[in-house]
Amino acid sequence: MITKVDVADAAARIAGRFRRTPLAAIEPGGLFGTTWLKCEYMQHTGSFKARGALNRVLAAQQAGELDPAVGVVAASGGNAGLAVAYAARACGVPATIYVPATAPAFKVDKLRGLGARVEQHGTEYAMAYEAAVKHAADAGAVYCHAYDQAEMVAGAGTIGLELLSDIPGGFDTVLVAVGGGGLMGGVATALAGQARVVGVEPELAPSLHAALAAGHPVDVAVSGVAADSLGARRVGEIGYGVAVRDGVRSVLVTDDDIVAARRALWADRRIVLEHGAAAALAALSSGAYRPADGERVVVIACGANTDPADL
Repeated sequence: MITKVDVADAAARIAGRFRRTPLAAIEPGGLFGTTWLKCEYMQHTGSFKARGALNRVLAAQQAGELDPAVGVVAASGGNAGLAVAYAARACGVPATIYVPATAPAFKVDKLRGLGARVEQHGTEYAMAYEAAVKHAADAGAVYCHAYDQAEMVAGAGTIGLELLSDIPGGFDTVLVAVGGGGLMGGVATALAGQARVVGVEPELAPSLHAALAAGHPVDVAVSGVAADSLGARRVGEIGYGVAVRDGVRSVLVTDDDIVAARRALWADRRIVLEHGAAAALAALSSGAYRPADGERVVVIACGANTDPADL
């Protein structure tokens, strides 16, 4: 579990090393009604995960846990690996990133472009994760979890702090795409008592939805258009704990909903998102989440590492 203090500490630690991303208002009467987009797809490496990765690597350095000759290791189908590779390069240490063989080629190329050593292992995230954990134990590298690590979640929560200062009149609800729950957990912690957070998940990857129904995290089958970024088999313990503590609910959207929202955002705003990031907006455009009259809604557009050819 993390607290507001952890998020504030993360904001101080990574200050000056990440981009404060803009907030875009969608015009009243527009395609999605009155809402704001938090444009986190403009973050370093194209997703929100750079915040948590910087916080994790810097915290390990400050604590004397990071051997500069060995560096860090992570398992990721793409975005988390890119973020850890970026953070490692920014902090002057090596990074080894384990990815499943199914990881998109353009993301693997980006990892190598950031100077990371890339190891492809297995056919899904869980297999790459096991190999990365073994590497961390064998080599003494600092392990950077994609979503279930306090520093990672707290770093993501800095988005919530920005929203509080960017919208002086306040807002009611934030829609957040959920895979492993790191972004949701961080933002919900930052906004606890000030705004509600709603997790949005693909029907074909409902890790939080299933956990809330079962009363604890459970494994789910994962597939669909957003599986490369929202494809965690099981929601993280931190994210689940925050969801229960702070009353986060989950809504589900179909692959067709996600594809339609992604294409509509391109047509209406010329913004290109990856499918996982478009899931949050799909909750509005599909009616899976229906705001009350006058409700002020923020959608976190959390990543843009996608192939625009299929728009």
